[in-house]
Amino acid sequence: MTAVIDPTTSPVTHDSATVAPISGIPFARLVRVELRKMVDTRAGRWMLIVMSGISALMVAALVLWGNSDKVTLGDYVGLTSFPLMVLLPIVGIMAATAEWSQRTGLVTFTLEPRRARVLLAKILAGVALGLVVVAASFAAGALGHLVATTVRGAHGDWSMPGQVVLGFVVAMTMFVVQGLAFGFAFLNTPLAIVASILLPTVWSIVGALPKMRTAATWLDLNRSMEPLMSGSMTASAWAHLGTASVVWIGIPLAVGGWRVLTREVK
Repeated sequence: MTAVIDPTTSPVTHDSATVAPISGIPFARLVRVELRKMVDTRAGRWMLIVMSGISALMVAALVLWGNSDKVTLGDYVGLTSFPLMVLLPIVGIMAATAEWSQRTGLVTFTLEPRRARVLLAKILAGVALGLVVVAASFAAGALGHLVATTVRGAHGDWSMPGQVVLGFVVAMTMFVVQGLAFGFAFLNTPLAIVASILLPTVWSIVGALPKMRTAATWLDLNRSMEPLMSGSMTASAWAHLGTASVVWIGIPLAVGGWRVLTREVK
């Protein structure tokens, strides 16, 4: 005999008021996860260690053998910028290519299928990490200058113009975003690293030719950043920096964003 279920006494209900609303992953949590992924992996951790070690060695060399009477805080901070200019883009590249090089994209985009949010979270996390590294470079420079003034009796010149500080922070942030852009564009860590180092270097060599100097003024990102980091920006310098940024950051970022949003995850 078939049992008859009385719908008035059945525990099953379809009342929408009793169903808890489903909310997506908070964007702040996505940023925290991407930031943690940058420092939790062995490669990311060692990259930060290498950056810190090289900066510390350069500051120590300046303390020991530099002309302590003429070296200022800006000189120490500027010295730490050389390893950052090379290694910060690589940090951004590894963050951008993590889902594709480590084959975690299926998990990431299943938990958060809106890829644009993941892409934006990676950019903000990379900028945040870059700012932390820049703050550490300022601290290392200040510590080196303090040691020089205390141990070697150097004249302590702690002055550093605000334009120089702001230019240094903006330049280092741009290097991180450039690395992210190249990573999104290539979606392959070794290829993106080689391209981010080789292409600007080749262009700098070509731009040194007499017939290419005018074009290099507008399209060489490293050259256009020199006034920014020295605090001597003018209207024409801003135009040069903006044009070079579009070529070396904007276009790769647009291409990379399209690839991330449309590429099939395997």
